[in-house]
Amino acid sequence: MLAKTYGSAVYGVDATMITIEVTVGQGLGFFMVGLADSAVKESQQRVEASLKFFNYKMPRQKVVVNLAPADIRKEGSAYDLPIALCTMKSSEQLSGEKNLEDYVIMGELSLDGILRPIKGVLPIAIEARKQGFKGFVLPAENAHEAAIVNNIDIIPVETLEDAIGFFEGTKQIDPLIIDTRDLFYTSQNEYDADFAHVQGQENIKRALEIAAAGGHNAIMIGPPGAGKTMLAKRIPSILPPLTLPESLETTKIHSVAGKLGKRATLVSRRPFRAPHHSISDAALVGGGSFPQPGEISLAHNGVLFLDELPEFKRTVLEVMRQPLEERKVSISRAKMAVEFPSNFMLIASMNPCPCGYYNHPEKECVCGPGVVQKYLNKISGPLLDRIDLHVEVTPVSFDQIASTRKSESSEQIRTRVIKAREKQTERFKDRKEIYSNAMMPPEMVKEVCVIGDPGKALLRTAMDRLGLSARAYDRILKVSRTIADLADSDDIKVEHLAEAIQYRSLDRENWAG
Repeated sequence: MLAKTYGSAVYGVDATMITIEVTVGQGLGFFMVGLADSAVKESQQRVEASLKFFNYKMPRQKVVVNLAPADIRKEGSAYDLPIALCTMKSSEQLSGEKNLEDYVIMGELSLDGILRPIKGVLPIAIEARKQGFKGFVLPAENAHEAAIVNNIDIIPVETLEDAIGFFEGTKQIDPLIIDTRDLFYTSQNEYDADFAHVQGQENIKRALEIAAAGGHNAIMIGPPGAGKTMLAKRIPSILPPLTLPESLETTKIHSVAGKLGKRATLVSRRPFRAPHHSISDAALVGGGSFPQPGEISLAHNGVLFLDELPEFKRTVLEVMRQPLEERKVSISRAKMAVEFPSNFMLIASMNPCPCGYYNHPEKECVCGPGVVQKYLNKISGPLLDRIDLHVEVTPVSFDQIASTRKSESSEQIRTRVIKAREKQTERFKDRKEIYSNAMMPPEMVKEVCVIGDPGKALLRTAMDRLGLSARAYDRILKVSRTIADLADSDDIKVEHLAEAIQYRSLDRENWAG
């Protein structure tokens, strides 16, 4: 007898439906066909142990499991549950009122029949709804994530026995329903870190506000203990809240990577990823024989923070150049090519020299001649070219630390950022791929960032006297446009340009002596 149901394989951030067929007939042995990897083939032992635990029998006949289409590689242990149910159906141990073919079924079995959570549940649920399935049977720990998708029954099961009872009609399992929008909007403004807790550093807060308002990449240069990491961790709290489509896209990536916690639902806050400087190329951009998203994709719609930037391997930093421009990363393998979105805001920090005290107002730098420049040269020009704001961070004085004056909260700053972003949304309404000033291509900069003769004179003087490079020109105009948006000004004024010019420290000739 042939039994059939459906599962899914996830490639990139999208799911592909897999047909699972099991037949039990004359002969002996267990055979699995359909380009399954070792983890899938090992399901025989898990299925057999689980069936015995609940007093069912593994057929002592020839069992053939087919995973179709046969030319797509299947990986992981999530096919255990559908294989177990189809095996029971084919051996006439399961004859319930519900049809296996009406459901997508996924789940990993332990030897005592308990279902373990799986990865990639959200894209599977989206694809199941798209293809018109009645429901999705899956481990209870993943059910909240799948319940984000409406118009499909999400059936949470704890054990193999629960799944058998559901299909036989002996156990009532109500579909899980959650109010996605209510859950999303009530939790999206909850942040552990707040700029109100930061004393002093008003100029750095201002620079980060500009970066958040225009979606600009930024690098902070300063001595150890100046507060660079502390400030960076608070950036998500001043970014505009995620929209529901952005949240769904971000959740899909985290679901595929297995980064969602137990009983997790939508990612309602902008991600903040801070990988260690020992990270590999593949871990940063994504990869592996079966490609998985890397840190730049996990930071999609959020912040990627690279602390101690010069300590990262140069090859690791260089692979970011293309994703920074295209806001997506394509990973090609011999048999497949997948694409992950990577629209993130890059925030980096670094010491000005190996000892950390170059340009320090009180402590003396002990680095030898040429050492500072060599240290800065670890960061390539093309990468610096993609960073709009260079912010010099100075240590906080005792008076500022001991002050009891309340600092401006993240909520107050975020209000101004949202208002500036609204102006940009209106400005780029005809260009769907652009929604912030940082994303403007060079040809649009000339059209949007128009400056008068006094502004041109100031910019010319700055480039001549400060030795600013030519690549700084467009960056200054983009940043000045954002500053004008924050000031609710339609025109870029001289004071906006003057403030933007000061954020190009690393472009100045002889900055490091």
